[in-house]
Amino acid sequence: MKIRIAIQTGDFDLNTELADLTAGSDAGAVCSFTGHVRKEGDLTRLTLEHYPRMTEEEIARLIGEAAMRWPLLGVTVLHRVGSLAPGERIVLVAVAASHRHAAFETCEFLIDFLKTHAPFWKEETRGADHHWVAARGSDEEAASRWRK
Repeated sequence: MKIRIAIQTGDFDLNTELADLTAGSDAGAVCSFTGHVRKEGDLTRLTLEHYPRMTEEEIARLIGEAAMRWPLLGVTVLHRVGSLAPGERIVLVAVAASHRHAAFETCEFLIDFLKTHAPFWKEETRGADHHWVAARGSDEEAASRWRK
């Protein structure tokens, strides 16, 4: 299985990433999720920090768990860190599989667990105010469906 995990400050090109994921594979399905910084109210910046190496290791562990649940051909997870403006891309989860069911479910599984398990911290800037974003119960609820 082809796996690509990257934590980076720079943007990514969706077409390039999907082409790299499927190059040389017999994928019958590719599912991807691209998250953007939401334009909420007076938000001007979202700054993301992470714990180097630990973040990549946790993402690799999540991909390994997904591979035990579904037959996968490839997974790409890219997550940006640093200071981002509303509208900028923040995360890409892309999954290649032989069939759509595995691709869709794996993509959902990975994004749900990235939100709750990967060690990222978010700080919002709204005018002169800066505050750290607390974990959301709705993210934990979304991830809980996979534990059943």
